[in-house]
Amino acid sequence: MHNLKLMEAAFYQSECDQPHPSRARAIIKAHPEVRQLMVRNPWTALIAVSIVVLQTAIACAMGKLGFSYWWLSLLLAFCIGAFANHANYVIIHDATHNLIFRNPGWNKMVAVIADLPNLTPGAMGFRVYHLKHHSHQGDYEWDADLANHWEARLVGNKWYRKAIWLMLFPFFQVTRPPRLKAVKMWDRWFSTNLVCAILYDVAIIYFFGWPGFLYLVFAFLFSIGLHPVGARWIQEHYTYDFDQETFSYYGPINRLALNMGYHNEHHDLPSIPWNNLPKLRATAPEFYGNLKYHSSWSRLVLQFIFDERYSLYSRVERMKQNDRPQATRETANGETDNLDLSARPIRF
Repeated sequence: MHNLKLMEAAFYQSECDQPHPSRARAIIKAHPEVRQLMVRNPWTALIAVSIVVLQTAIACAMGKLGFSYWWLSLLLAFCIGAFANHANYVIIHDATHNLIFRNPGWNKMVAVIADLPNLTPGAMGFRVYHLKHHSHQGDYEWDADLANHWEARLVGNKWYRKAIWLMLFPFFQVTRPPRLKAVKMWDRWFSTNLVCAILYDVAIIYFFGWPGFLYLVFAFLFSIGLHPVGARWIQEHYTYDFDQETFSYYGPINRLALNMGYHNEHHDLPSIPWNNLPKLRATAPEFYGNLKYHSSWSRLVLQFIFDERYSLYSRVERMKQNDRPQATRETANGETDNLDLSARPIRF
């Protein structure tokens, strides 16, 4: 167990490679039938469009009611909008992995459409740094999922700072990609994402007024921050027990979150779409039955905020190749690559 003071000052340094590639090879070897789960789901695009229509319709209704019903906007955003926008985040995620259509351009267009109710152009930027997160999990110079050092020091482990950080998570998130190596964010698709977001925002304000826009602002902040679905960012890789660095969530909100909680399964085989992730766990239970997992996002939000053992440094960081002991470097170079070290039992 990491010393609490050390956890407030630095990420946990791991000498091991990330666990997912080796477990994926072992799963495919033991259950070659999982390849049948690696398909595309074009129906996901219809869900994305339906959510955009739903959010726009609610914004229209709130625009007609006016600012005096701001409290209703807040309530609807918490109870409906947050789940709707978060589901579209999951669709953007699947589009990033080209799991909707075969053509990458069509996947990008679905992501741009799904991004509209979020008001800010995040889909194409997410596409760039999320793929780096998979290939360089835990590498500070490549993985934007790790907090900035200044960010982690600023927040510390004080409950009110963690609550504010979670509430403002999207604003902290945009400060991370600039530190990454060799990442080009701006291209024609990023420009398309930006233009579509601006046109949608202008249209919402023009047709439904600022009260309609306010509803979408509330929904955006809840969908990615201080809300049960915001626990998804904590659930995936935050831990103070470093026997395990990726966690799944198996709870009822998965039905509204398009199985985003199945995060170990996703990292193991990213070519499986959201609707087939539970089937992967059911097909290979011996690989997931002994892993720790979360069963409540609501409880996790409160635990993260009030448990002093949690800070933004409660993450695993990969040690640089040259900083590892010689034996570890030899393992990483492939001498013992056939060993499935990631599937070891975890002590509860």
